[in-house]
Amino acid sequence: MKSIFKIILATTLVATLASCYNQQLDCTNFKTGRFRFELEVNGEKKVTEFVRNDSIEIEMYEGRVDTNTVRWINDCEYIVKKKHPRNRAEEKAVSMKILTTDKNSYTFEFGLVGSDAKQKGVVTKLD
Repeated sequence: MKSIFKIILATTLVATLASCYNQQLDCTNFKTGRFRFELEVNGEKKVTEFVRNDSIEIEMYEGRVDTNTVRWINDCEYIVKKKHPRNRAEEKAVSMKILTTDKNSYTFEFGLVGSDAKQKGVVTKLD
C-alpha cells in the first residue's frame, strides 16, 4: 500500500513540476511585422532588420537590402530562400524553427536545409 501511495505521489509531483516549465508557443504572432535579429560573428555584433508579410521578407543587413521568399511548413516552422541570389552560397535555403515565444520575441533554431548543423538565435518584434 505504501509503494502505491509513493508512486502516485511521485507521478503527481513530476507532472506538477513539468507543467511549470511548459513554454507558451504562439508562433502566429510572428508571421508578419518588423523584426530585429542580433548575432555575434567573430566577436563582432551583427544586426539584421527585416519586414515579413507572411510569404516575403525584406532584409536590411550592413547597408544591403535583400528579398527572401518565406514558405511556412506549419505555424512554427518555415523555409527562407533568397529571391535573387548573387552566388551559389545564397542559393541555399535556410530552415527556421521557432522554439519558444513570449510577447515580443521568439527563440529559434536555424540551419541550411538538409544540414544537421544548427544555430540558435532570438528575434525581437519591433512593432
